[in-house]
Amino acid sequence: MSRIDEVVAMDRRRFLRSALVGGAILAGGGGLALPRLFAASNDGWPPGLIRTTPGVVLLEVFANDGRDLGRQRLPKVVLSDAEWHRRLSPAAFDIMRRSGTERAFSGPHERPAARGIYRCAGCATALFDDATQFDSGTGWPSFWQPISRLNVIELSDNSLGMERTEVRCARCESHLGHVFDDGPRPTGLRYCMNSLALHFVARTAD
Repeated sequence: MSRIDEVVAMDRRRFLRSALVGGAILAGGGGLALPRLFAASNDGWPPGLIRTTPGVVLLEVFANDGRDLGRQRLPKVVLSDAEWHRRLSPAAFDIMRRSGTERAFSGPHERPAARGIYRCAGCATALFDDATQFDSGTGWPSFWQPISRLNVIELSDNSLGMERTEVRCARCESHLGHVFDDGPRPTGLRYCMNSLALHFVARTAD
Protein backbone atom coordinates (compact mmCIF):
# COMPACT_ATOMS: atom_id res chain seq x y z
CA MET A 1 0.00 0.00 0.00
CA SER A 2 1.27 3.47 -0.86
CA ARG A 3 2.63 5.52 2.04
CA ILE A 4 0.67 8.56 0.85
CA ASP A 5 -2.48 6.66 1.82
CA GLU A 6 -1.63 7.46 5.43
CA VAL A 7 -2.46 11.15 5.00
CA VAL A 8 -6.07 10.38 4.16
CA ALA A 9 -6.80 9.94 7.87
CA MET A 10 -5.30 13.30 8.83
CA ASP A 11 -7.33 16.41 9.35
CA ARG A 12 -6.80 19.30 6.95
CA ARG A 13 -4.19 21.05 9.11
CA ARG A 14 -2.08 17.96 9.60
CA PHE A 15 -2.49 17.09 5.91
CA LEU A 16 -1.05 20.44 4.78
CA ARG A 17 1.84 20.16 7.22
CA SER A 18 2.56 16.63 6.04
CA ALA A 19 2.38 17.70 2.40
CA LEU A 20 5.12 20.29 3.00
CA VAL A 21 7.34 17.75 4.69
CA GLY A 22 6.76 15.13 2.04
CA GLY A 23 6.82 17.50 -0.90
CA ALA A 24 10.30 16.52 -1.95
CA ILE A 25 9.27 12.87 -2.10
CA LEU A 26 6.11 13.53 -4.10
CA ALA A 27 7.53 16.09 -6.52
CA GLY A 28 8.57 13.47 -9.04
CA GLY A 29 5.15 13.35 -10.72
CA GLY A 30 2.70 10.61 -11.57
CA GLY A 31 5.39 8.15 -12.60
CA LEU A 32 7.07 8.20 -9.20
CA ALA A 33 7.21 4.74 -7.63
CA LEU A 34 6.05 5.16 -4.04
CA PRO A 35 7.16 2.69 -1.36
CA ARG A 36 4.61 -0.06 -0.77
CA LEU A 37 3.88 -2.62 1.93
CA PHE A 38 2.96 -6.01 0.46
CA ALA A 39 1.69 -8.96 2.40
CA ALA A 40 3.70 -12.10 1.83
CA SER A 41 2.08 -14.68 -0.44
CA ASN A 42 2.56 -18.39 0.07
CA ASP A 43 0.20 -19.63 -2.65
CA GLY A 44 1.90 -18.33 -5.76
CA TRP A 45 -0.39 -15.31 -6.10
CA PRO A 46 1.53 -12.07 -6.79
CA PRO A 47 1.98 -10.23 -3.46
CA GLY A 48 -0.40 -7.38 -2.73
CA LEU A 49 -2.97 -8.19 -5.43
CA ILE A 50 -6.68 -8.22 -4.64
CA ARG A 51 -8.40 -11.46 -5.55
CA THR A 52 -12.08 -11.15 -6.44
CA THR A 53 -14.11 -14.04 -5.09
CA PRO A 54 -16.45 -15.57 -7.71
CA GLY A 55 -20.17 -15.44 -7.05
CA VAL A 56 -23.32 -13.41 -7.50
CA VAL A 57 -23.93 -10.05 -5.83
CA LEU A 58 -27.10 -8.01 -5.27
CA LEU A 59 -26.62 -4.52 -6.73
CA GLU A 60 -28.76 -1.45 -7.30
CA VAL A 61 -28.56 -0.63 -11.00
CA PHE A 62 -28.68 2.94 -12.35
CA ALA A 63 -29.10 4.24 -15.89
CA ASN A 64 -26.84 7.02 -17.14
CA ASP A 65 -29.72 9.49 -16.74
CA GLY A 66 -29.72 8.70 -13.02
CA ARG A 67 -32.84 6.54 -12.98
CA ASP A 68 -32.83 3.77 -10.40
CA LEU A 69 -33.53 0.58 -12.36
CA GLY A 70 -33.94 -1.47 -9.23
CA ARG A 71 -32.02 -4.27 -7.59
CA GLN A 72 -30.54 -7.06 -9.66
CA ARG A 73 -28.43 -10.10 -8.90
CA LEU A 74 -25.39 -9.97 -11.16
CA PRO A 75 -22.28 -12.14 -11.46
CA LYS A 76 -19.13 -10.68 -9.97
CA VAL A 77 -16.48 -9.48 -12.39
CA VAL A 78 -13.58 -11.89 -11.95
CA LEU A 79 -10.54 -11.31 -14.18
CA SER A 80 -7.01 -12.61 -14.28
CA ASP A 81 -4.07 -10.38 -13.47
CA ALA A 82 -3.31 -10.08 -17.19
CA GLU A 83 -6.92 -9.17 -18.01
CA TRP A 84 -6.96 -6.44 -15.36
CA HIS A 85 -3.73 -5.06 -16.79
CA ARG A 86 -5.36 -4.87 -20.23
CA ARG A 87 -8.47 -3.18 -18.83
CA LEU A 88 -6.79 -0.65 -16.54
CA SER A 89 -3.94 1.80 -16.91
CA PRO A 90 -0.83 0.97 -14.86
CA ALA A 91 -1.72 3.68 -12.33
CA ALA A 92 -5.33 2.53 -12.06
CA PHE A 93 -4.22 -1.09 -11.67
CA ASP A 94 -1.90 -0.08 -8.84
CA ILE A 95 -4.78 1.66 -7.05
CA MET A 96 -7.66 -0.68 -7.75
CA ARG A 97 -6.00 -4.09 -7.62
CA ARG A 98 -3.13 -3.35 -5.21
CA SER A 99 -4.89 -0.92 -2.86
CA GLY A 100 -2.61 1.96 -3.82
CA THR A 101 -3.40 5.66 -3.57
CA GLU A 102 -2.89 8.40 -6.13
CA ARG A 103 -1.06 11.58 -5.13
CA ALA A 104 -3.30 14.27 -3.66
CA PHE A 105 -4.53 16.80 -6.25
CA SER A 106 -3.15 14.63 -9.08
CA GLY A 107 -6.55 13.71 -10.54
CA PRO A 108 -9.92 15.38 -11.14
CA HIS A 109 -11.42 16.07 -7.74
CA GLU A 110 -13.55 19.19 -8.11
CA ARG A 111 -17.25 18.86 -8.82
CA PRO A 112 -17.86 18.45 -12.56
CA ALA A 113 -19.64 21.12 -14.59
CA ALA A 114 -22.27 18.62 -15.71
CA ARG A 115 -24.59 16.50 -13.59
CA GLY A 116 -23.88 12.80 -13.59
CA ILE A 117 -22.84 9.67 -11.77
CA TYR A 118 -19.50 8.07 -11.00
CA ARG A 119 -19.05 4.45 -12.07
CA CYS A 120 -16.35 1.95 -11.15
CA ALA A 121 -13.46 2.24 -13.60
CA GLY A 122 -13.09 -1.53 -13.48
CA CYS A 123 -16.64 -2.81 -14.02
CA ALA A 124 -18.93 0.24 -14.55
CA THR A 125 -20.98 -0.34 -11.40
CA ALA A 126 -22.67 2.90 -10.29
CA LEU A 127 -20.92 4.14 -7.14
CA PHE A 128 -21.62 7.81 -6.45
CA ASP A 129 -23.93 10.61 -7.58
CA ASP A 130 -22.40 14.06 -8.11
CA ALA A 131 -25.20 15.49 -5.94
CA THR A 132 -23.44 14.02 -2.88
CA GLN A 133 -19.95 15.27 -3.83
CA PHE A 134 -18.24 18.03 -1.86
CA ASP A 135 -14.81 19.67 -1.82
CA SER A 136 -13.09 18.25 1.23
CA GLY A 137 -9.84 20.13 0.59
CA THR A 138 -7.86 16.89 0.72
CA GLY A 139 -7.14 16.55 -3.01
CA TRP A 140 -9.25 13.43 -3.50
CA PRO A 141 -12.88 13.19 -4.72
CA SER A 142 -15.12 13.16 -1.65
CA PHE A 143 -18.77 12.19 -1.20
CA TRP A 144 -21.06 12.08 1.82
CA GLN A 145 -22.71 8.84 0.74
CA PRO A 146 -22.55 6.20 -2.02
CA ILE A 147 -25.29 6.00 -4.63
CA SER A 148 -26.39 2.76 -2.95
CA ARG A 149 -25.03 0.94 0.07
CA LEU A 150 -25.40 -2.28 -1.91
CA ASN A 151 -22.85 -1.17 -4.50
CA VAL A 152 -19.90 -0.76 -2.14
CA ILE A 153 -18.15 -3.00 0.37
CA GLU A 154 -16.68 -1.57 3.57
CA LEU A 155 -13.83 -3.50 5.18
CA SER A 156 -11.73 -2.97 8.27
CA ASP A 157 -8.22 -1.78 7.36
CA ASN A 158 -5.59 -1.92 10.11
CA SER A 159 -2.57 -1.30 7.90
CA LEU A 160 0.02 1.39 8.67
CA GLY A 161 -0.80 1.15 12.36
CA MET A 162 -4.19 2.86 11.93
CA GLU A 163 -7.80 1.74 12.12
CA ARG A 164 -9.60 2.76 8.95
CA THR A 165 -12.50 1.60 6.80
CA GLU A 166 -11.60 0.60 3.26
CA VAL A 167 -14.17 1.01 0.48
CA ARG A 168 -14.32 -1.41 -2.46
CA CYS A 169 -16.63 -1.90 -5.42
CA ALA A 170 -19.14 -4.63 -4.58
CA ARG A 171 -19.07 -6.23 -8.03
CA CYS A 172 -15.35 -6.46 -8.86
CA GLU A 173 -14.00 -5.86 -5.33
CA SER A 174 -11.54 -3.24 -6.58
CA HIS A 175 -10.12 -0.81 -4.04
CA LEU A 176 -11.69 2.66 -4.26
CA GLY A 177 -10.49 4.51 -1.17
CA HIS A 178 -11.55 4.91 2.47
CA VAL A 179 -14.48 6.36 4.40
CA PHE A 180 -14.09 8.66 7.42
CA ASP A 181 -16.48 10.20 9.94
CA ASP A 182 -15.48 13.84 9.36
CA GLY A 183 -17.81 14.63 6.47
CA PRO A 184 -20.69 17.13 6.18
CA ARG A 185 -24.38 16.70 6.92
CA PRO A 186 -26.59 14.81 6.50
CA THR A 187 -24.42 11.71 7.02
CA GLY A 188 -21.28 13.16 8.60
CA LEU A 189 -19.24 10.81 6.40
CA ARG A 190 -16.43 11.45 3.91
CA TYR A 191 -16.00 8.81 1.26
CA CYS A 192 -12.49 9.71 0.13
CA MET A 193 -12.00 8.09 -3.27
CA ASN A 194 -9.22 7.82 -5.84
CA SER A 195 -9.98 9.68 -9.08
CA LEU A 196 -8.50 6.87 -11.17
CA ALA A 197 -10.88 4.35 -9.62
CA LEU A 198 -13.91 6.34 -10.84
CA HIS A 199 -15.35 7.02 -14.28
CA PHE A 200 -17.66 10.05 -14.48
CA VAL A 201 -20.64 9.72 -16.82
CA ALA A 202 -22.68 12.85 -17.54
CA ARG A 203 -26.43 12.41 -17.27
CA THR A 204 -28.16 11.54 -20.52
CA ALA A 205 -31.78 12.28 -21.30
CA ASP A 206 -34.09 9.75 -22.92
